[in-house]
Amino acid sequence: MTPPDAPTPSVTTLNLITGFLGAGKTTTVLHLLGRRPAHERWAVLVNEFGEVGIDGALVSSAGGDSVAVREVSGGCVCCTGAMSLRVALTRLLRQIRPDRLLLEPTGLGHPAGIIDTLRDPWLARAVTLGNSLCVVDPGGFSADRLSRSAIYRDQISLADVVIINKTDVATPQQIQAVEDYLKGLYPPKRAIIHARRGEVDAAVLDLPVVGVSGPVLRLLGRAVQAPQADTARGWHFDHAQRFDLSRVQALFAAPPWRDLIRAKGVLRTGREWQRFDWAEGRFSAEPVTWRRDSRVECIAPTAAMDWAAIEAGFRGAISAASPHPGTGETRPPDLPGPSTPPASGYAAPGRGCPRTTPAPADHGPDDALPAGAGPRTGVRRR
Repeated sequence: MTPPDAPTPSVTTLNLITGFLGAGKTTTVLHLLGRRPAHERWAVLVNEFGEVGIDGALVSSAGGDSVAVREVSGGCVCCTGAMSLRVALTRLLRQIRPDRLLLEPTGLGHPAGIIDTLRDPWLARAVTLGNSLCVVDPGGFSADRLSRSAIYRDQISLADVVIINKTDVATPQQIQAVEDYLKGLYPPKRAIIHARRGEVDAAVLDLPVVGVSGPVLRLLGRAVQAPQADTARGWHFDHAQRFDLSRVQALFAAPPWRDLIRAKGVLRTGREWQRFDWAEGRFSAEPVTWRRDSRVECIAPTAAMDWAAIEAGFRGAISAASPHPGTGETRPPDLPGPSTPPASGYAAPGRGCPRTTPAPADHGPDDALPAGAGPRTGVRRR
C-alpha cells in the first residue's frame, strides 16, 4: 500500500505500452505492477477495442487497492476514442494524482495518434512522457507482416524500448530475426530486452536516452562525439523545432556537407517527421513515426572537418517559425538549442488509424486538471 503521507507528485510520468494483438502487453503490465516501488502511486489506463473490458478486469484484479485502473472501451484511443482518452486521463489525474501512469492501448491502435493527444499543451501541464515500450512476439514477426501492417511497423519504430517477449517458446532464429531488424533501425532503441511471459524489471520505464552512434550519449542542441577513433559527430534538437527539409537537402550540394561519407537523421518538418539519408551523393527522405526529438549524425573521412559550419548549416535549416519549447514563442534559427530534454512530438497525419485531436476548448469544467498542476519546467523523471 502507498503510505498515506506520501508526497503528491506535481507531474505524472506516463509510459505508453504498445504491441500487436497477442504479443503479451497485459501480461507485461501485470509484471510491472508487481515491481512497483512501495512509495509510489501508480495507475493504469487500459484501452480495449471492444465494449467488454477483459484486460482491464485482469489488471484491476492484480493491482488490488494499491493501483488505480481505468478503462476506455469501445474504440481505439488514437481515433474514435481520442476524446474518451482525454476525459479519462484528466479525471484520473484529478482523482488519483499518480506518480506513474501506464497506458495500454489496443493492439489495433496507432501510437502516433496517442502521442498527438498527450502532447496537447493542456495535458502537458500535468503529464510528462516517459519511455514508450513495445512488446513483440517473435513467433508472429515476419517480413510479410512488416510490409502489410503499417501499425505493426510503426509501433516498433516509435518505441524507445522493445521487449522481445515469449522467448521461452520462440526459436533462436525467430528471436534473431527480430534483433536484426531492430538493430537496423534509426534512431536506435534505448534497449532491446528479452522476456519470458512478460517478466521485465520496472527499470525499463526509466532507461536513459541513447545518443547517436550507439553509446549512451546525450547533449541537447550540441555536438555529441562518439568515444571511438572515427569522426562521427551528431546533434540533438528539441522536438518543438521544425526543419525545412528542402534547405537540409540543399546543404549537401556544397562543402563541407558534400565531403561527408554519410549523414542520416530524423527531423520534424512541421506536423510530419522525416527520416533522411545522404550517401554516395544521393539524398533521400521518407516519413517516420519517431517523434521524441530531431537528431542528425554525420560521418567524415577526416577529423579536420569544419564541424562548426556543419552545425550552423543544420541550425540554419530550422524554420524561423519554430516555437520556443514550452512557451509557444518563436526563436531565430541561429540561437543555441534549448536545455530542456526532448519529448515526443506530433504524428504525421494520414498514417495508421484516422484520428482527430480536439482543441483545448473542448474540455469541460468537470474535466479540469488537478489544482496546482502547472508547467513542467525542470520536472523530469529520468
